[in-house]
Amino acid sequence: MPSADETSEDQERPVAPTRRDEIAAAGAGLIGGPAGRFARFGGGALTAVRVVALVAIGMFALGMVQKLPCYNWAWFRGTSSQYTHACYSDIPHLFVGRGFADGLLPYFDRLGGDMQYLEYPVLTGLFMQVASWLTLTPDSDPMQQREQMYWLVNAGLLMICAVVAVVCVARTHRRRPWDGLLVALAPAFALTATINWDLLAVALTAAAMLMWSRGRAVAFGVLIGLATAAKLYPALLLGPLLVLCWRAGKWRPFLVAAFSAAVAWLVVNLPVMLYAFDGWNKFYAFSRERGIDFGSFWLIITQRVGRPIEPSVVNVASVVLMGLCCLGIASLALVGRRRPRFAQLAFLVVAAFVLTNKVYSPQYVLWLIPLAALARPRWRDFLIWQACEVLYFLGIWMYLAYTSSGDKHQGLPQDGYQLAIVLHLLGTLYLVALVVRDIVMPDRDVVRQDGADDPSGGVLDGAPDVFVLAPMGTREFEDEAFWGEPADWEPVRGGGAGD
Repeated sequence: MPSADETSEDQERPVAPTRRDEIAAAGAGLIGGPAGRFARFGGGALTAVRVVALVAIGMFALGMVQKLPCYNWAWFRGTSSQYTHACYSDIPHLFVGRGFADGLLPYFDRLGGDMQYLEYPVLTGLFMQVASWLTLTPDSDPMQQREQMYWLVNAGLLMICAVVAVVCVARTHRRRPWDGLLVALAPAFALTATINWDLLAVALTAAAMLMWSRGRAVAFGVLIGLATAAKLYPALLLGPLLVLCWRAGKWRPFLVAAFSAAVAWLVVNLPVMLYAFDGWNKFYAFSRERGIDFGSFWLIITQRVGRPIEPSVVNVASVVLMGLCCLGIASLALVGRRRPRFAQLAFLVVAAFVLTNKVYSPQYVLWLIPLAALARPRWRDFLIWQACEVLYFLGIWMYLAYTSSGDKHQGLPQDGYQLAIVLHLLGTLYLVALVVRDIVMPDRDVVRQDGADDPSGGVLDGAPDVFVLAPMGTREFEDEAFWGEPADWEPVRGGGAGD
């Protein structure tokens, strides 16, 4: 029988996924096999976090290699070639199309054509502008070379964002650093990393999650505010945090985080709002006026019925659907035997936004990958979802190749693209269902099977509940015939930090 010291040591030792996950164990055969019984972790130069960071760099580099056909010629010769090679990126096209090649200042200088101002949030616009300043090719060089250099500079900056995101995921759950490999090795992560600038917001959001797990509410709020200044979706994380802090009675940390987020967002946005309001407002106006676009179930509806739906109608319907999803997530958080983990609810609310939105660009999968790795760190389920996303990634480019190749019709017709959308939706719903099951039956949550409560929860970790609608849940909702046989496991509650 192990001694108390041995038990304590086991609880502090990093979790080896090759001992608990059959897919991880099978994959470990490529690098020498699963960890042995007497293996010790944490020593030597190659710590788990460093290995994860190196893998992320390698996968990002492979993603850049995948873009080589476009980098060499397909971005600059015709339209359909960049789709048939599945290597499209917004970055080189917007270098010219949004005035960076001409030295125009985002939000302040008016653009020619239909898009009068840059249609991105302020912090993303600053990122794009800094990349243009770092593009040191002379104006006299051919435009193709300048666009190539601009993409390379952005790729280098986005690689830094990718490493930050992966390292933050690896460090959020103290005993589970190897979960960062889910992000680093995600195929969709490598394929979509340099399509657009979403990795900036992803990195800031991952850093915010890490700060909250360490009990640093101000740092969390500042990072969420900055992430929201780069992309709107990070603001959604404040909703789950509100509900969880309500259930645990941790109002002060939440209010500090929310106030810090608002201040950080204002610091970035207010100067542009005051001196270039029309340019600043373009992102919000464009989001509101934009019609139904690629990747959403709304597109399937319009294509099937054969007529468009007004943007105002879709906006209202999307908000209503999103509101209903948030109501369901909040109810899930307040009903049940145990309080859900922060990462679980964060994943659910962002997934709800992705599923109900009127557009789903292929790089939006980046929003979900770090949250999915924290919410459901199981390789089988993660890879099933990733397979669906990779098929969608290929489907959208093949569909655009079909619609842009004239009479040749090279690529995927409309029905095939609709199938790709359905696969994306089903893959995301599959992962959502598993996360909901883990919340309803916490003994099936692989993170809690390690004896943890909420390692990404910060002040919520191990804190007692003060407000619960139905503390014991309902047997009908926890029916084993539906959810599966529960694991033989008794949770070990951690010590919670105070307010």
